Amino acid sequence: MNPKQQFTSGLLVSLLFAALCLWGGNASARDLWSTGYHPGWTQGQMPASAIDYSALSHVIHFAVIPRVDGTLDTETLSLTSSHITDSVARGHAAGVKVLVCVGGAGTSAGFRGATQPAKLAGFINRLVTFVTSKGYDGLDVDWEPLDESDTPAYQNLIRGLRSTLTQRKPGSLLTAAAAEQPALFSSVQGEFDQINVMTYDMAGPWPGWVTWFNAALFDGGFRFPSTGGLITSADGLINRFISAGVQPAKLGLGIPFYGIVWKGGTGLPAGGATLPRQGWTSAPEVTAVAFREIMANHYTAARYRWDPNAYAPYLTVNNPGSSEDLFVAYDDERSCRAKVSYARNRGLGGVMIWELSQDYQASSPLAQRHPLLAAMKESLEAPRFSSIEQVGQSVRLSFQTMPLARYAVQWSTGIPGGAWSNLVIRIGDGEQMVVNDSLAGKGPARYYRIKTPP
Repeated sequence: MNPKQQFTSGLLVSLLFAALCLWGGNASARDLWSTGYHPGWTQGQMPASAIDYSALSHVIHFAVIPRVDGTLDTETLSLTSSHITDSVARGHAAGVKVLVCVGGAGTSAGFRGATQPAKLAGFINRLVTFVTSKGYDGLDVDWEPLDESDTPAYQNLIRGLRSTLTQRKPGSLLTAAAAEQPALFSSVQGEFDQINVMTYDMAGPWPGWVTWFNAALFDGGFRFPSTGGLITSADGLINRFISAGVQPAKLGLGIPFYGIVWKGGTGLPAGGATLPRQGWTSAPEVTAVAFREIMANHYTAARYRWDPNAYAPYLTVNNPGSSEDLFVAYDDERSCRAKVSYARNRGLGGVMIWELSQDYQASSPLAQRHPLLAAMKESLEAPRFSSIEQVGQSVRLSFQTMPLARYAVQWSTGIPGGAWSNLVIRIGDGEQMVVNDSLAGKGPARYYRIKTPP
């Protein structure tokens, strides 16, 4: 069976003249990778033992920092020996690949120095030695910001890393975090196992801007009043990479476990920022906030809104005095599920999370400690079987859908090797989907499967 096809578990239903079943493959087999970053500095608050590895295929330990002389800084971001040992051991015990990241925001100067011709070989050797000596399964490269002028140095680094990793530890993985320069990533995509696109940090209080989402899935057709250009979205950024020639199966869709809080400002309809797409006279303040803090400090049911055009949630707070107004743009369980469906619909390779500790709620009951990760896990394993029953001469199939997910309910008169016919194709939005087959009792036995995407 095609690994891109998701089936429910098998069930046999005896009818008067036929036997029907909802046919499924391995429910634990997933068609998408799920890669989560775990920063060293968060391991005091959320140790590796607290991660739900069953929701992940890869963990990226974050991060060593490149110095301009080609040496590695493991101290600044707390990649201590104990943190490394714990992360690698826990991941491997759970059957998850564990990589180490080099880089992060603001590390371009270090990369530019370390990739000078006289330093490049030593830099690559130190990185590969670090990977192999610590037991990691590979290396993630996060050169930020990455400018067009960095193209030759980046290409030389990536090609050198792939060659050396393969030589010294065959089977090692090489991945990248990407946001800019899609043509550059297209030129070296063959060296990478994953190119995870940072589809977040896509809004801010910048000149000519409006209030907008941190990680909107779609632009909704909204254009900047200042330029007429489409506003930013995950879909728009993914399209740029695909248009540049990157194969969709190489790409991972970034999902942030944090949001941004827009506060105050002047010249907005309510005084301060309260909604998306608002212009201003003086810009609101913007602060990045972890999901668990948004839920603890800002969320109430009365404040919650869903934007069907951006496919994103937000909170709106209109307090007396513009300085206390809030627009909180973030990802929740619904938008996380929708992004998994989007990755499937577009034929992407997987999804990526920045970062795992931001939804971790240590004081909550065990089953509720990772609400966003749990929602993603559910989506990665979808569709999940609910029921199949005989209703007269018809068969009724019922299953839980995911937001944005496209489903084909199919039937066949013989497996394996039988031809599958579509009973119905529908789009789900998180609801229970019920499909009736009125012809089930009028012929030979039928077998059913659910395929997503069609």
